[in-house]
Amino acid sequence: MENSIPYGKQLIDKDDINSVIEVLKSDWITQGPKVEEFENSISRYCNSKYAVAVNSATSALHIACRALELKSGDILWTSPNSFVASANCGLYCDSIIDFVDIDPLTYNMSIDKLEKKLINAESSNSLPKVIIPVHFAGQSCDMQRLHSLSKKYNFKILEDASHALGASYKDYKVGSCKYSDITVFSFHPVKIITTGEGGVATTNSSILQKRMTLFRSHGITKENIRSSSDVGAWSYEQIDLGYNYRLSDINAALGCSQIKKIDEFVKKRNSIAQKYNIEFNKLSIGLPTIESFNYSSWHLYPITLESSHIRKYIYEELRKRNINTNIHYIPIHTQPYFRKLGFKVGDFPESEKYYSKTLSLPIFPALPNSHQSYVIDTIKDLLS
Repeated sequence: MENSIPYGKQLIDKDDINSVIEVLKSDWITQGPKVEEFENSISRYCNSKYAVAVNSATSALHIACRALELKSGDILWTSPNSFVASANCGLYCDSIIDFVDIDPLTYNMSIDKLEKKLINAESSNSLPKVIIPVHFAGQSCDMQRLHSLSKKYNFKILEDASHALGASYKDYKVGSCKYSDITVFSFHPVKIITTGEGGVATTNSSILQKRMTLFRSHGITKENIRSSSDVGAWSYEQIDLGYNYRLSDINAALGCSQIKKIDEFVKKRNSIAQKYNIEFNKLSIGLPTIESFNYSSWHLYPITLESSHIRKYIYEELRKRNINTNIHYIPIHTQPYFRKLGFKVGDFPESEKYYSKTLSLPIFPALPNSHQSYVIDTIKDLLS
């Protein structure tokens, strides 16, 4: 809708534009030095040893699964309250997908439900090889508890932190991989920072970093080429089946400029969330709960209403008043493709209950105070 308030939006300034223009005028617009510069910026910010930049978070999830040696017949568990990519990455590896229901307060994977499911899986010899916790809306899952379970039940942890760049868990930056093997971020325009399209995987393992770097570029290497009389500087070898998941220098240049402002962006998101919290505190609205050990990056501000009927009414009335909201998320297991895999409505009731009543309100750094006040006043009027 023209002149409407979006639920999320990128913030691009002159520095961002000039950074991209500089690359466009250079000799390298892809496979050049900006990608490595961006990777170094991400790893420094997150306090991880390595970062591997790719063309989307979906690609990052895929090469992370490959690096963790997820293969046909292996089992991957994730949250049903996420975008489908959190599960699809396992299907790309021909693995078996299952889900763990969410906590009703944080909307993240319930660690209590996970532990019960692991106990049952152990008894039936069906433990997962990889678990993907999703840091929904910008708040980290309880990673220390999850990590403890990984040691007991011998699974790998791949954090889907697409919402959570700039967030912290117990004073550790999300992406530090303190309690995981790999963390993935998204740079889609509605995320915390943007590269247009793009993603990155952070890790502290040189082995995982090398594998992901290989998989993002066709499985091709120029290192340790076999000796022969015709080997020269042109030589390369495909040593595995990889993909064309590279990020361009144009995208990376935007990311290099954006990441300099990330703390400012997250601070603004927290300010917007706090205003919503104060204004909606006395209404019949369920508000997000942030754990005391977390600092959220507030990618989303989800509220829950009293019923699906009221949610639909509020959603449609807000659109009539030029306020765009969104729904995060339709539970993955209820999608037609996943129903064909054997899942059905009722399998993960907490996620389904949450979905039926949730609504994501506008939250982004460039949201004017007047626009947020308009959103608040409109919702108060509709619920009066």
